[in-house]
Amino acid sequence: MIPPSPRRVPHTITQLERVRHDDYAWMKDENWQKVLRDPSLLRTDIAEALREENTYTEECLGSMAREREILLKEMIGRIPPAEDSVPWPDGTWLYFSRFAKDAQHPVYLRRPRLGGDEQILLDVDALAKSHAYFALAGTRHSDDHRVFVYAADTQGSEVYRLHSLDLETGAAFAPDVESASGSFIISPDSAWLFWIYRDDHGRPSRVYRRPLAGGEDVLVFNEPDSGFFLSLSVTASRQWILIERGDHDTNETLLIPASDPTQSPRSASPLVRGERYTLTHWNDRFIILTNTEGAIDFQFKQAPDTAPSRENWKDFLPHTPGRFLLGAAASRTHLAWAERVNGNIEIHVIAANATGDIRTQTRTIGMEEEAFDLTLLGFLEYDAAVLRYIYESPTTPAHWYDLDMVSGEQVLQKIREIPSGHDPALYETHRIFASASDGAEVPVTILKRRDTPCDGTAPLLLYGYGSYGVSMDSGFSTSVFSLVDRGWVYAVAHIRGGSEKGWDWFLKGRGKHKPNSFTDFVTCARTLVQLGYGQEGRIVAHGGSAGGLLMGAVVNLAPELFAGIAAQVPFVDVLNTMSDDTLPLTPPEWPEWGNPLEDRDAYDLIASYSPYDNIRAVPYPPVLAMGGLSDPRVTYWEPAKWIAKLREVASGGPFLCRINMDAGHGGSSGRFKRLEEVAYVYGFALWAMAQRPLA
Repeated sequence: MIPPSPRRVPHTITQLERVRHDDYAWMKDENWQKVLRDPSLLRTDIAEALREENTYTEECLGSMAREREILLKEMIGRIPPAEDSVPWPDGTWLYFSRFAKDAQHPVYLRRPRLGGDEQILLDVDALAKSHAYFALAGTRHSDDHRVFVYAADTQGSEVYRLHSLDLETGAAFAPDVESASGSFIISPDSAWLFWIYRDDHGRPSRVYRRPLAGGEDVLVFNEPDSGFFLSLSVTASRQWILIERGDHDTNETLLIPASDPTQSPRSASPLVRGERYTLTHWNDRFIILTNTEGAIDFQFKQAPDTAPSRENWKDFLPHTPGRFLLGAAASRTHLAWAERVNGNIEIHVIAANATGDIRTQTRTIGMEEEAFDLTLLGFLEYDAAVLRYIYESPTTPAHWYDLDMVSGEQVLQKIREIPSGHDPALYETHRIFASASDGAEVPVTILKRRDTPCDGTAPLLLYGYGSYGVSMDSGFSTSVFSLVDRGWVYAVAHIRGGSEKGWDWFLKGRGKHKPNSFTDFVTCARTLVQLGYGQEGRIVAHGGSAGGLLMGAVVNLAPELFAGIAAQVPFVDVLNTMSDDTLPLTPPEWPEWGNPLEDRDAYDLIASYSPYDNIRAVPYPPVLAMGGLSDPRVTYWEPAKWIAKLREVASGGPFLCRINMDAGHGGSSGRFKRLEEVAYVYGFALWAMAQRPLA
C-alpha cells in the first residue's frame, strides 16, 4: 500500500528574527471560520487530500475491521441498553433523563415529586436522527417550571443554537438564539435568558440578556480581553447571577442580584493578574476559593455578600500544602468541599454553626483504595442538607450516594450496571511512583487482571494528558476492559501539567516547565518496564488534544520505547497555532504555552518541543492521528500536516491520519457511536502490538 504524498508548497515564516518553513501550510483553508460552521465549504483539494488519508488508513488497518466490530460489541455490551439517571428534586418535581433501549441520545423527563405521570421535556434521540452530528451543551428549566431551554450543536464546531420550549404545550416558547456558546442561564424570576455570544473567531465575547419569552437582546457585558473565557451560573441559593471571566491564570467574577436581574453587573473583587477566586454563596456570605497570599493549593476565605471585595476577605480554611482544594457546594445548613490528596479525592462537610478550627469539625468522606475517585455533585436542594456524590475506582463501577447531613443516613441510589457482567475481584489496581531526574515522584495508576503476569510479557497501553491543571482521576472506564481482558496492562501517567498532586504540579508542567510533562511520561514508561508491567518497544501510548501534543513530543524523544502512538485530535502544530491570534483558542492559551508572537524565549521553547517541528530522521513506530473537520479547538490541519511531515522526514511507520468529516473535538456524538472511535484506537493498539513480537 502506497501512502498518500501530499504536495509540498514552499512557505517561509519570519517571526521575531527567526525563520521556519512550513510546506504543508496550504492544508489550512483560508476560510476556516466558515468551514467550522458549514463543513461543506471546505476547499476541494483539501477535502480530497483528507479523504485520501482516510482511505489509506482504512486500507492499512483493514485487517482489524472484524476485531474492531468485536471490540465495539464488547464495549456496547457493558452499557445498559436502557437506563435512567438518578432524579434530581426541584420544587414539586423530580427531573431526570432516560436512555431508551439502544438509543444513542437521552430523553429528558420529569415527574411529580409526590407521584404521578411522567412528562417528556425533550426527546434528543428523535432530534438527532436528522443530523450526522448532534450534541447538547446543557439544558435548563425555569424556576417556575414552565420553560425548558437547551443548547444544540449540529456540526461539532461548538457554535450552539439555544431553543426554548413551553412545557405546557410542547411548542417553541420563544425564537431561537443563534451563535451562542454552551453557557447560559435563566434568571431565578423566570423572566430573563442570559446567554453568551460566540464570535466569528469562535470565542465567547459578549453576554446578552433577553426576555425569556423573546424580545430584544440587551448587552450585559462586553469582554475586552480576547484571551478570556466567559461563563454564566446562578448560585444554589438562587440569590445571585454570576458572570465569570478569566483564563488559566486569572479570573474575576461579576455579580448581578437575582432580585434585580436587569441591574448592571459589578465586580465581586477586581481582577488581579495571577490570582484566581471562585465564589460559593452561603446564606449571608460568600465562601471564596482562592490562591491569594501564595496559597498554591488554594485556601477558603469568607466575606459578607454585601461586601465581597478582597479587603473584606477573612480566613475560613487556611492553605495546607499538599491538600488541593477543588470547589465547594452549599446548603442552608451545611457546606461541602472536595480536596485532592495524594492523587485521590476526599469530600469534607461542615455545619453552618461550626466555630473555631474548621478542620477539626468536618465530616470526611473517603475510600480505602490505592486509587479511586469521588465526585461532589452538591446538595440536592438549598433548604435540604442531602449531599449527593459518586464513588468509583478503576475496578469499581460508579456508585451514586445521597447522604443526609442531619440524620446521618446514607442511601445508595444507583450502581452503574454492567450488563455483560463485571467481577471486581478479577482485577487489581496499583498506584506506583516513577522518579523523575529532578526528584519529582510521578504517580502512575495501573489496572490489570490478577492473572496477568508481571514479567514484562504483557502488552502495555500508557495513557497521558498533563495540561491545564486537568487531573486524570482514577475512575471506572467500561472501555478499557476490552484490552485488560485480553491480557493488557492499562496505565495512566499522572504527569506534571495536571493537578493530581496539587496546583504546583500543574505549574511545574506549563510554560517554561512544559518539557517536564514529556520527560515525566517517558520516565513513567521506563519505570513500568523496570517493574515488569511491559517491555521496551511494546508500549502503545495514547492521548488526545493536549495529550496529543504529549504523544507527538514523546515519540520524538524516545521512539524506541513504543509499539504505536494513538493521538486523538492532537495539538501538534504548536508553534504555528500559538502564532495565529485569529484562531479560537490562541490568545486564551498564551498563559499555558507562552506567546511566540512577542516573546523570543517563548518562541524558542515552543520550537524546541513542538511535535511538528521536531520530527527526527530515525525509525518511528506506527502513528495514528485522528481529527475532526469542524473541531474549533484542535483544527483538522494539525493532524493532517503532522502525518504528512512524518512521512517526509521519519522512517518506519506507517503514519496514519483519520479525519472524522462529520464531527469536531469530541468525536462522534451518541453514546454508542462515540465508542466506534474508541474501538478504532484499541484496534490500532492491538494491530501495532502484533507488529512487535516479544523480545
